[in-house]
Amino acid sequence: MADPYNLHLHLSWRKRLLRYKNTIENATFPVPIKTLPLTITIVSALHYADPAGPYDVVGKMPSLLASAWANCFATGLSLWLAGVFTIRMTIRLLYLYKGYMYENQNQSLTTKLWAFALKVLLAWKKPKLYSFQGLLPKLPVPKVEDTVERYLKSMRPLVSDEEYQHLAEMARDFEKGVASKLQRYLHLKSWWSSNYVSDWWERYAYHMNRAPLLINSNVYGVDLIFINPSTIQSARAAFLIYGFMYYRELIDSQELEPLVGQGIIPLCSAQSERYFNTARIPDLEIDEIVHYEYSEHMVVYHKGKYFLLPLYHNNRLLKPCEIEIQIQAILNDQSSPADGEEKLAALTAASNRTEWAKMRQEFFGRGINKCSLTAIESAALFVSLDDYPYEDDRNDPEKLSFFIDAICCGNGHNRWCDKSLMMAIGTNGKTGLMAEHSWADGPISAHGWEYVLSMEWHEGYREDGHTKGTPEFAPPLPVRLQWDFNPRCIEAIEKSSMVAKEMIAGLDLYAYIHDDYGKGFMKKAKVSPDAYIQMALQLAYFRDAGRVTLTYEATMTRLYREGRTETLRSCTPEMTAWVKAMEDPNSAVEDRYQLMLDTATRHKRNYQDAMCGKGVDRHLFGLYVVSKYVQVDSPFLKEVFNQPWKLSTSQTPQHQCNKVDYKKNPDFISGGVGFGPVDQNGYGVSYNICGENLIIFHISSKRSSPDTDSRRFAKLLKGAFTDMKNLMLKTNNMKNQNI
Repeated sequence: MADPYNLHLHLSWRKRLLRYKNTIENATFPVPIKTLPLTITIVSALHYADPAGPYDVVGKMPSLLASAWANCFATGLSLWLAGVFTIRMTIRLLYLYKGYMYENQNQSLTTKLWAFALKVLLAWKKPKLYSFQGLLPKLPVPKVEDTVERYLKSMRPLVSDEEYQHLAEMARDFEKGVASKLQRYLHLKSWWSSNYVSDWWERYAYHMNRAPLLINSNVYGVDLIFINPSTIQSARAAFLIYGFMYYRELIDSQELEPLVGQGIIPLCSAQSERYFNTARIPDLEIDEIVHYEYSEHMVVYHKGKYFLLPLYHNNRLLKPCEIEIQIQAILNDQSSPADGEEKLAALTAASNRTEWAKMRQEFFGRGINKCSLTAIESAALFVSLDDYPYEDDRNDPEKLSFFIDAICCGNGHNRWCDKSLMMAIGTNGKTGLMAEHSWADGPISAHGWEYVLSMEWHEGYREDGHTKGTPEFAPPLPVRLQWDFNPRCIEAIEKSSMVAKEMIAGLDLYAYIHDDYGKGFMKKAKVSPDAYIQMALQLAYFRDAGRVTLTYEATMTRLYREGRTETLRSCTPEMTAWVKAMEDPNSAVEDRYQLMLDTATRHKRNYQDAMCGKGVDRHLFGLYVVSKYVQVDSPFLKEVFNQPWKLSTSQTPQHQCNKVDYKKNPDFISGGVGFGPVDQNGYGVSYNICGENLIIFHISSKRSSPDTDSRRFAKLLKGAFTDMKNLMLKTNNMKNQNI
């Protein structure tokens, strides 16, 4: 049957032409296109001014075309292309240099010359979002022996002497045996692909995983925690929808500024492509990410009903005040949900992916169900207007914990977990995001969120809380999506809803705000804030479990083309020695302090190595995938990937946009990003370093585990921070006494 919703899933000619134009400009960046006619003009002028003279390039080239003008054009074009190629190849070679990563404030002469050369070459033209994609180097494949050595070093503090000896023997057998064969295949993969691991990581780490997405995979982000720009649900929803669509326009036109450190060090922007109009589609064995090139609508869920919301009228994005009228119409709708409609989204949240794929084929393969499902999956954005408020209070962790739990899970059937991005808004205007994780990593989602909140901060609302502006016309009204579910489908929906509720009840999610001190004090202690926090986490875990543990810290590899993440194994031998010293009442203060500095130094070096493609886990993952393809058995690789991550951690990036003066507006602080625990008997910890004196932690665990308790861990973390501060103060007093 015909699509009743007129989805307009096409690119206009204007957008197509703009995309072609940007593709050409990116292919020649940083050389401006306008230098081409200038080059042809100069070549032609030299030829006609003095034919066969010393500066007549055309006369020195073979005459392949009939007319002199054509020869001038061809010669000028050839010289211009040769210049573009030379400049771009030079930049590519310069980006292979990573020595600057290992230097402090005192840069070497090599780094200074390298930076100067890049500044000169990049000064010609302002980059677009994807301008650097063709200039970034490929992620290098490390040497097997280096990766194995790093792996063994990371495991040494976690196993007994006998276990370590056995592990080392397996590692050596691996190096002498199948490693060289697997490495050759991995090198071949790195030559013909943009990134030797990212596509496999997306496919095997995410899409082949059959577990439900809720808690297990999706991540969430929360609103500004000290500010509520508007308490009117329809107004807040309208402006944020407008802000995200404006951000999408910046991505589509590539006018969004790429993240470039120091003006010369770009981060890969490839993940931004699938920010909107994207859904993870379940299949029987492996899911698929489907990205629609363009979408003129979004879908809103409210009180069990789904509405298609047109976002454009007469080829113009609706204004916030016009969208507010649409949202209010949805809030005012008094109709009842169709049978099975209210809890439909539970299929995306709590169903095993294979089961959801089967139900999708059986119940959504044709008719109005297919049309409505397509409307949701192709929507630019999915929004849930919840019928309850989100309360947060920096002085009441329980309220903030309720807030983040509401964003993370909702009620189990008001979050469409398959969407790349969805937004939830409470009746009091507080809001948050949920993101499907496979299409991109947390910093990408966080960047857009910060950008939209910055827009909202500057443009704001009227004094009464409504959006600014006057509607120019009556905006198109939302359209109810229609469904027709048979009893078997309704039964499956109810079953998934019950599973979702059980999953939510089993999640122990807690927000801890550490405001005694922050990165300002840590820097004075000459310890990097990230290393300091990782030490506090490890000390808290030791006090919680009686041992240190294998710890996952996500770091980025976006210095390389299509780079995503690498694992920083933060539980090092140095950190283990420091933790044990902190728990030893007989250890001297000077020894504890020196061990802390040693730990911070090692942590920083491991962080640098991971960002520069010298990590452990992605390389071993690539070798493991190759071993499956070529059907080679490796006990060592099996052992590597059978080890649980009892402590999985990640830092939420802040201030990526620089659209707000954070010193003048210290309360402009997002509550950060969070995720569920990776291991059933472990913790998931996300932390957000806010300004100089505040850190926000999201701590997750499973209530079913006898080994974990998120609130207990928060108390131990607070105690660890206190003890570390006291150590710093004692050390400082001792130094002053010596002076």
